[in-house]
Amino acid sequence: MLLDPQLLSLYLGAAALLIVTPGPDTFLIAGTAASHGVRAGALAALGVFCGCLFHIALAAIGISALIAASPWAFGVLRSAGAAYLAWLGVMALRDAWRGRSAGADAARAIATPPGSPLGLFLRGALTNALNPKVAVFFVAFLPQFVEPALGHTTLQLALLGMIFNVPGTLYLIAIAAVSGHATASLRRLPRVQRALDAVVGIFFVGLAAHLVRTQTR
Repeated sequence: MLLDPQLLSLYLGAAALLIVTPGPDTFLIAGTAASHGVRAGALAALGVFCGCLFHIALAAIGISALIAASPWAFGVLRSAGAAYLAWLGVMALRDAWRGRSAGADAARAIATPPGSPLGLFLRGALTNALNPKVAVFFVAFLPQFVEPALGHTTLQLALLGMIFNVPGTLYLIAIAAVSGHATASLRRLPRVQRALDAVVGIFFVGLAAHLVRTQTR
């Protein structure tokens, strides 16, 4: 078996929550589609997909090399990743408590992109590929669900990355298809955003605690 079933079930739940949580990519696609049509939003979404491929490849190659060189260092990386997940959870709970405004992010995302298909695609790809937070996220997130004892760590990391990337891209294309309604709804319903932040925060704090317990064993 290539992936650990228990870790995979946790990963699927975490990935699903991350995909549906509004973020920079969501507002980029929604804003692009709102300004330039569904096709433009879909092209930008495909660009985001390729940007994620870049980060997945770097994470898979780099982390696999780290495992081969030092299992102890990999353990440190996993512990740091669990702390990062806990931090994400705490930040989400803070946003749920205080509330947050998506208006500024959405306004930046709706800035007029280049009109050519290639320009739209590159906008999504470069926005994602050049975002250091995305790189940190993949390096911290994917190793939590790798089981080195099963071997093929590079393949495990790549597969986990694609399990996240493919549905995420399909979701972004769906956002593009209904961008006008989706962005308006997100702006008009702050309670929905706060409730989603709370769910994400509780889930990630609990997930980090579970992963720490698992690593301790």
